[in-house]
Amino acid sequence: MSIRTRRAKGNAEVIIDHELCNLCGLCVNVCKGKPLYIENDRLHVDQSILFGCIGCGQCAAVCPQKCIVIEGREISAKDIIDLPPREQRADYEQLQALLLGRRSIRDFKNQEVEAEVIQKILDAVSTAPMGLPPSEVQVLILQGFDRVREFARDMVEVFKRKKWWFSPVALGIMRPFIGKEAYDLMKTFVAPLPDFFIKTMAKGEDWLLYNAPLAMYFHASPTSDPLDCTIAGTYAMLAAESLGLGTCMIGSIAPFLKSKNPVSTKYGIPTENNQGIMIIFGYPKYKYTRSIKRSLGGVTYYR
Repeated sequence: MSIRTRRAKGNAEVIIDHELCNLCGLCVNVCKGKPLYIENDRLHVDQSILFGCIGCGQCAAVCPQKCIVIEGREISAKDIIDLPPREQRADYEQLQALLLGRRSIRDFKNQEVEAEVIQKILDAVSTAPMGLPPSEVQVLILQGFDRVREFARDMVEVFKRKKWWFSPVALGIMRPFIGKEAYDLMKTFVAPLPDFFIKTMAKGEDWLLYNAPLAMYFHASPTSDPLDCTIAGTYAMLAAESLGLGTCMIGSIAPFLKSKNPVSTKYGIPTENNQGIMIIFGYPKYKYTRSIKRSLGGVTYYR
């Protein structure tokens, strides 16, 4: 039985060039859904086994003969591309240098982010893993200072209407259901924010999206893994860092987009979608000379 998602209803088709196939069996080994098998010296596909072909593309990617093509579930022959040579890929030291260089940036130069740079970020995002193919991640792009500021103003209006969510009475009602730790976080961090954003925006100050020249909201359909949009956003941040941009995740917006409001309608964000993540981008105003190593909450080895 094929897995149904918002973007995919049936199985993908596995197209095999049997003249090129040498029956090495690599495709069968990596196909964890098991519709591929070898019988009587021939590679076969049985879509009735488990979920059939879900369009992950693993078989086509591993085939040394390049004799497999996948069509359907939003994947086609043009999506199977050759890997760059190993020497062109980042090694650990290069990757670690990129990660150390990333900071949460909230001060930006008065410079727009070019369209070609935005496209490169999206190209990197398209390589992000997802819980189940095809990717259900959608991206709202707010390009330019004016568009970002417009969205920030619209969100502040939502905060005005919804700030009762964080009143002492409302938090008191929620406390038995959310637990003490979540209650303390809501009371000391989340609850003061709406009033702060409202007051500062009234002064012409954008403390929500920090006057960024570019913002992207990553969200995904309810048939996606809830982490898909956050993983895609993380890929976007790292790609932006490699392109000389600074980034910052903004967590105060997504919860308000889960309820019907004018912002969700205006910007085409389905309220049934999984809660997403907003990320701002721009050329950093200040140059950092040192990195900060963060400690983890805990590491446990089970031996």
